[in-house]
Amino acid sequence: MTTMIARLRTAAAKRAAYNRTVSEISRMPLDVALDLNIFRGDAEKIAYKAVYGA
Repeated sequence: MTTMIARLRTAAAKRAAYNRTVSEISRMPLDVALDLNIFRGDAEKIAYKAVYGA
């Protein structure tokens, strides 16, 4: 039972990190995004890779 709760907590923490990362990339000023070679439309893809890997 505790293993299941730990997995749920980990999943919730990762989802929160994913949502936070998407939000930060989406709100990034255009000049900063261009300097970092980031297309803000790819925020979900970038966040998924950063949080979940692969």
